[in-house]
Amino acid sequence: MTSRARKPAAARGVSARERVFRSAAELFRRRGIRAVGVETIAAEANTTKMSLYRSFPSKDELVAEWLRDHDARFWRTWDAMSRRFPGDARRQLQAAFELLAKHVADPQARGCPMANAAVEITESDHPATQVIKTHKAKLRARLAELCTRIGASDARLLADELFLLMEGAQVSAQTPGARAAAASVVRAAAALIDFHLPAR
Repeated sequence: MTSRARKPAAARGVSARERVFRSAAELFRRRGIRAVGVETIAAEANTTKMSLYRSFPSKDELVAEWLRDHDARFWRTWDAMSRRFPGDARRQLQAAFELLAKHVADPQARGCPMANAAVEITESDHPATQVIKTHKAKLRARLAELCTRIGASDARLLADELFLLMEGAQVSAQTPGARAAAASVVRAAAALIDFHLPAR
């Protein structure tokens, strides 16, 4: 029995576009972008390449849509976290790194989709390139805003250091034996923050 024969019942009621998107998202997450072709995505989605191209003009556009979806979900999570600690920038920073530590500790995690995609996508005119740049710029700006609000002596420098710590933890999650070390990211962030705060 083929994979196409096994899926119609599960796919019933879900549009072909949604099936393609969900299948592509999971394949890109697990295997990477370059390793997954449109034939594989179509087969996994129980549809055809023609149907895939009716929903997405190209694989590149499908990748960009996947990253836009990740961006939206990321900021919904971030904003929900921020609302838990209104007016407390230091606690918001701590919560952000606690979320990161939880993600890094997940054995199914494969790091940051944006960073992973940036490694694979080298074309400046790829539709996903601007999505990645915008996401990372917004993250650095959010960190800089919080660092300013906590009274850091050099908010931009601290934001850069926290950003690099986040990126490094995500990458380390994929390195054999390094996941435990990456889980210490909350303590590392706290130490950086303390270093940049004026002495009391």
